[in-house]
Amino acid sequence: MNKSIRSIAILGSGIMGSRIACHFANIGVKTLLLDIVPSTLSPKEIDKNLTLEHQIVRNRIVDEALSNTLKSNPAALYHKNKLHNITTGNFTDNLKDIATCDWILEAVVENIDIKKNVFEQVELYRKLGSIITTNTSGISINTMLEGRSDDFKKHFCGTHFFNPPRYLRLLEIIPSNETSQEVIDFLEHYGDLFLGKTTVVCNDTPAFIANRIGVFSIMAVFKHMQELGLNVDEVDALTGPISGRPKSATFRTCDIVGLDTLVKVAHNTYKDCLADTSRDLFLIPDYIEKMIQNNWLGDKSNQGFYLKTKDETGKKIQTLNLNTMLYEDKKKVKFDCIGAAKPIDELKKRIKILHKGTDIGAQFLQKMTLTVSAYCTLRINEIADHVYQIDDALKAGFAWELGPFETMDLLGIATLAATMQQQKIDYAPWLDTMISNGITSFYKVENGKKMFYSIGKQDYEMLPGSETFIILENYKPDKTIWSNSDCSIIDIGHNIINVEFHSKMNALGAGVIEGMNKAFDLAEQGKCEGIVIANDAPNFSAGANLMMLMMWALEEEWDELNFAIAQFQKTMMRVRYNPVPTIVAPHGLTLGGGCEMTMYADSVVASAETYIGLVEVGVGLIPGGGGTKETVKRISENSQEGDIVFNRLIQGFTNIATAKVATSAHEAYDQNILIYGRDSITINPRRLTADAKIKALQLAASGYAQPIPSNDITVYGKQALGALLAGAAAFNIAGFATDHDRKIAEKLAYVLCGGDLSQPSKVNEQYLLDLERDTFLSLLGERKTIERIQAILTTGKPLRN
Repeated sequence: MNKSIRSIAILGSGIMGSRIACHFANIGVKTLLLDIVPSTLSPKEIDKNLTLEHQIVRNRIVDEALSNTLKSNPAALYHKNKLHNITTGNFTDNLKDIATCDWILEAVVENIDIKKNVFEQVELYRKLGSIITTNTSGISINTMLEGRSDDFKKHFCGTHFFNPPRYLRLLEIIPSNETSQEVIDFLEHYGDLFLGKTTVVCNDTPAFIANRIGVFSIMAVFKHMQELGLNVDEVDALTGPISGRPKSATFRTCDIVGLDTLVKVAHNTYKDCLADTSRDLFLIPDYIEKMIQNNWLGDKSNQGFYLKTKDETGKKIQTLNLNTMLYEDKKKVKFDCIGAAKPIDELKKRIKILHKGTDIGAQFLQKMTLTVSAYCTLRINEIADHVYQIDDALKAGFAWELGPFETMDLLGIATLAATMQQQKIDYAPWLDTMISNGITSFYKVENGKKMFYSIGKQDYEMLPGSETFIILENYKPDKTIWSNSDCSIIDIGHNIINVEFHSKMNALGAGVIEGMNKAFDLAEQGKCEGIVIANDAPNFSAGANLMMLMMWALEEEWDELNFAIAQFQKTMMRVRYNPVPTIVAPHGLTLGGGCEMTMYADSVVASAETYIGLVEVGVGLIPGGGGTKETVKRISENSQEGDIVFNRLIQGFTNIATAKVATSAHEAYDQNILIYGRDSITINPRRLTADAKIKALQLAASGYAQPIPSNDITVYGKQALGALLAGAAAFNIAGFATDHDRKIAEKLAYVLCGGDLSQPSKVNEQYLLDLERDTFLSLLGERKTIERIQAILTTGKPLRN
């Protein structure tokens, strides 16, 4: 299908409609957002003597909805400048404007009659060939087609975005019986490449894939926790990150989504899935009914399974006791299985340990795995065509780190099937056929490409996307050139090597530094044509190994510290100054040293969702791996005759002194972390490593030459130092900065100005690196800095002392 999406109309500006509009605006699509005209005036409109015919009144509903979305946290837009891509209007005056749109996306309330009425109006104005989709979480797509034209039917399907659309990666595509295959293929491709989504084609069945399995899993939690006598705190401890589920676990997730939403999906599934042998599990427990009656719906009603309260000691969170229906103080959770698994960083090893336990916590997880696994085998041919679609939907829509079939692979398909038989848990007969044919896993890797087991063909097929995505796990161990416990060097093809971190939070300690230098040695030996620094972890890097720094400082190992910092600086310099192009691919948290590494790259291919900044001030330090130096260097390089350079210097000083973090890659340009023309943004994180490899190949093919270190960086000495010191003092006096903040800021200013030189001077990079390192070491000798580091390591929260 030779088509592009230049403009889209979003019909309905509620929570989903306005947020979907923002995400299309994020990628530069001209977006028309429409809603109904109000039937009455608001008190404010009456006070202003407005009438129902006034344009402000007619667009009030859509404008207020968009305004509320723009205030949401986390932000719906990558950058405030994306807002200009959205135009608002109303159905009465502006529905005719959809005639120019390539895609019309309906997002009105979940009512089939209202949706049908909207589609009847859409038929009057849409151009032939335009795509029409409905954003629904469960209404049958085929039921919406009554009375529609053949061209409408051919170009119509469901596109189920998950809330919030910017952050949750799943896009379910639900064709009707009439949808053109070209339209399905186009939306799959467009959702992946342009919207950054994991696109999953679903069958037109109740709740589709993610909600069908995800809500079933939640209902199974309700059942098994009651059987074993567990409470809310215990279940959330078991079903959170320890077992590869999101931090919100089960009950916090219910509060965030809204209990009414959960009940609606469960009720509709029970009502509509008459052939589902596990249908009774979707019946709502009595305590959930009671919560609905009490309007304890979660965050939207300010209480649900959890209640935030205040007392004389400050804020606290209470948990609902499902037996008494009273809120109680949170209880500490202690399970042997969690104690055994918690020290293990690798998820797959943790899950195996959790399932080997014998305590009640382990029994609960075992029951959950058996129940969900069996259900997926029974339902797959109904709701999806292939196992990977179910896994992808749960990972992208519910933030599971492993899908149900991947979990079965991990724990052993034959073992789970035998346990199901023993416990008389029904599962699909095809699983026995698969086992009897000697197939031991749903997935396997061949030559770096992932294959999945096709139930219909009873054989393996190439996983879609394997030819365009680089998943580093698929390249190991066969393509691993070198590794230690914290870092690996992997051959990703075409003479490009990838440096992958796998330390805790990808902290940049000695093991990572060793691995990076090994990669640069290979480059200098002519054994590669390019280097990519990327990983598939949730975060690129949380920065330096603070525990190591603190221990050396407490033991006053100043020579060791000086050597370690100098080695780190030298390694960062090698990111830029080595014989081959080096591409850094940041994503998620990219803080401190991770940000410095990004600033040194020949080119950056950043995930749109990159949270990046020089945050060392939060632990009582300044950037010590070249981040301060690089800030000065960029200000010097970008200065032109007539510029007010001090403004740029003040901005750089403020960004570092306030530990400012860009909350998207787009914002990172504003902070001079990313550079227009040099760096690029990838919307789909699964494409990040592959895109970085392409950039490395392009630079290598263009005749890459190793850069020469700069020796003409302009610094301003006392001429600028006074202004920065005055700013630090003013913030301190006004109460915005503590005495220690002021001390850090003054030392930062000293480095940014190149010291207290009597006049502007030209210096080289090493001069600034030495200043930076000396200052970093001096701050490590401060008691209050050690207190800040201890606070981050023990609580995860910054200390203002």
